[in-house]
Amino acid sequence: MKQKRHSISRTIIDDHHPHPEIVLIGQPNCGKSTIFNSVAGYRSISTNFPGATVAYTRSHVAIYGRKCNLVDLPGIYSLTALDRAAEESKKYILDERIDVIINVVDASLLSRSLELTLQLLEINVPMILCLNMMDEAARKGVDIHIDQLAQELKIPVIPTVGSKGQGIDDLFTAAFETIHQSHQKASLSLSRHVEKKINHLEQMLKKKPRRCNHVSDRLIAIKLLEQDPFFAHICDDDMSLAREVSVLQAELSEEHGETPDAVIAAERHNLAMYLFEKVARVSHPKRKWTDHLDDALMHPVLGFVIMLFVLYLFFNLIFKFGSTIETPLMILLMRFVETATMSLGQQSLPYTLLYSALTGIAGGIAIVLPYLLPFLIGLALIEDIGYLPRIAFLMDSFMHKIGLHGTAVIPGILGYGCSVPAVMATRILASPRDRFIASVVAIIIPCSARMVVIMGLVGYYFGGNAALGIYILNIVVVSILGSILSKLMPEDIPGMILEMPSYHRPKAQVVLAKTWLRLKDFIIVAWPLLILGSLILGLAEWQHLDGTINLITRPITYVLDLPPQVGTTLIFGILRKELSMLMLYQALGTENVAAVMTSTQILVFTLFVVFYVPCLATLGIMGRELGWKRTSLATAVTLLLAIVIALLGRIVGAVIF
Repeated sequence: MKQKRHSISRTIIDDHHPHPEIVLIGQPNCGKSTIFNSVAGYRSISTNFPGATVAYTRSHVAIYGRKCNLVDLPGIYSLTALDRAAEESKKYILDERIDVIINVVDASLLSRSLELTLQLLEINVPMILCLNMMDEAARKGVDIHIDQLAQELKIPVIPTVGSKGQGIDDLFTAAFETIHQSHQKASLSLSRHVEKKINHLEQMLKKKPRRCNHVSDRLIAIKLLEQDPFFAHICDDDMSLAREVSVLQAELSEEHGETPDAVIAAERHNLAMYLFEKVARVSHPKRKWTDHLDDALMHPVLGFVIMLFVLYLFFNLIFKFGSTIETPLMILLMRFVETATMSLGQQSLPYTLLYSALTGIAGGIAIVLPYLLPFLIGLALIEDIGYLPRIAFLMDSFMHKIGLHGTAVIPGILGYGCSVPAVMATRILASPRDRFIASVVAIIIPCSARMVVIMGLVGYYFGGNAALGIYILNIVVVSILGSILSKLMPEDIPGMILEMPSYHRPKAQVVLAKTWLRLKDFIIVAWPLLILGSLILGLAEWQHLDGTINLITRPITYVLDLPPQVGTTLIFGILRKELSMLMLYQALGTENVAAVMTSTQILVFTLFVVFYVPCLATLGIMGRELGWKRTSLATAVTLLLAIVIALLGRIVGAVIF
């Protein structure tokens, strides 16, 4: 099929007039975000990793000159919410106005995906089935009769290959056409005795005042029988309805020996399998090289060896690249700063302001970007290839040993990029206890900002192996802390079913777009803070106020045997972690930290910054996700942990240096 991505007009709309609401819904890793990005211009993180979208993304766009609101919802397996991300999707589906649902499915996993499709049909909203990843289905020997499937479901069925832009034109053309067409109900139904109970309850609901305006009475009836908490309020003020629901639930349980929700789920599964067998033919593909690769990557012993090698190579390459260009680039930029400020008196206010601002700009270019940019590119490559879920699979047993569900690996891995999405990703965990522990663990994992500090100080002065040692130490600390918190908050840990996506060849456009999306956060948020912080610190020194700030932080710097003047840098580090190192040069008055601080002090400073209070943005997200009481507790835990580890680092440093 010819690629058509670039024929779609992408225009961001700023007006507030009502436009059609087109919503992308599907199971995790079906390619929703890829399709969304191909139209909206890469505004959503698209990742070869289940659960990457943990909050819905909306974009106001014009497609072929027609304006609409396009929404990408978090991936869900069913309308029965089992975690925060699924709960958010379900709430949006059932509460918000939707003109068209585009149900995106992985065509190679059609039999499983149809269960969600059948649930969405019950909503009674115009809908399109998008058979995405048709190329992958063909490789797996899955041949789908598209016209027959459309006839069975009574909705348009559009084949696409989202990663190549194939079929996207047809998909959105069908979406706009569907808005203005009459909605025909599919004739699919569950077994006769189950349908009888659903129909009986549906007729009762038709006689009642409407409680959910755009949701069908049939869906409400099914959800009441399933004992869905989201619909429980419907029976609150209607005792006759509540009694009838209770009687029907008891009959279902007695007839099948299962809970009503299990009975209906089994019925829906059987219907999905029947439909799949009717419209698809599967030939057994030959074992591919990727199957042999999975045997190695997910082997209980060899898999860990490969994982450690990949991570070692990953961080070593970052260090080699960053350390090679950091020094000459910093020298060049500082010469420019000195030349630009040469004509101003060193004790004057104009000199202080200009020198501080230019130092902040130079620090961002010469120190952060050499380490941050290759890290973000590498992370995007590992994500798009599909290796991250394999790491999660390997780490599942390890996570259980420290008392967490295996899915908690996902926030942990995201934590190496940024703590903010890592904390947001804890929504995929069903238990509040798991979300709290996973958040605490995620915020002490070295994010890309702390990676800059590790590489810029320990890596630069002690070598790449020493920097890698910080990461190994961090894993040990994460294990111990997770175990302690789990024992203090005991709970049964269920097993994990983690989808293994197919391997994909990384696409330069996607990798670069994703890298830019994450790098932009540094450029528009951290860099201005860095410049502002440099200005404030410069003014504080000019007014001799830095001494007051250092006096406030003196208890910590005294205990850790750090120079008193680094206290201000620790305060700025709460804004953004990389500021703690960049402000260090300003506070010490030199880029050569080793000329002022001993090797032990450099090690202690790095350890403290890696483990202490999370940045301001992370604190804000934690407050929203966990509540401020638990956020305060997590902050206190990290501060205490940082002091203990830094003190141990002081003892070790005294021995080895």
